[in-house]
Amino acid sequence: MTELSTFPASGENHVTSGATVWLTGLPSAGKTTIAYELAGRLRAEGHRVEVLDGDEIREFISAGLGFSREDRHTNVQRIGFVAELLARNGVKALVPVIAPYADSREAVRKRHQEGGTPYLEVHVATPVDVCSVRDVKGLYAKQAAGELSGLTGVDDPYEAPESPDLRIESQNQTVQESAGAVRALLTERGLA
Repeated sequence: MTELSTFPASGENHVTSGATVWLTGLPSAGKTTIAYELAGRLRAEGHRVEVLDGDEIREFISAGLGFSREDRHTNVQRIGFVAELLARNGVKALVPVIAPYADSREAVRKRHQEGGTPYLEVHVATPVDVCSVRDVKGLYAKQAAGELSGLTGVDDPYEAPESPDLRIESQNQTVQESAGAVRALLTERGLA
């Protein structure tokens, strides 16, 4: 009978503690940019990492959902389910998703707590005027031109977290500094 080793081969560095890091904030706040910067750092340290990009999730997992409050809640719950599944299996799930409603985010946190899965909420608290200048996807311009309605934080609600695990004001620091702040939070919580 052959014994299988559960230890990595020498020289390999695989960190297996999973966690979900949900980056919430307005469109063009910098959530996705920070998530990908952090993902690169964590992978370089040997962590298993997945970025659950909101646009990709909408295309593949939440196709057909609109932007009503109910559809947004459903989308966030689907993403939360996938993130928790990954995190409880040793992956750092980085989730740069607006998730505009506090009750939706709280339901995701509760799912993680019930499963004993670490969950961190990071509020990328970039002001709307800065986001509208960045306007990565041209949403603010379309909204201003009357071609788009329901833009989160402009003519649709965004309920900012009252007590996030970390608040980042991305307009006051570099992407690297923002990612470093999230990395420091993971260390502080014993997750990296």
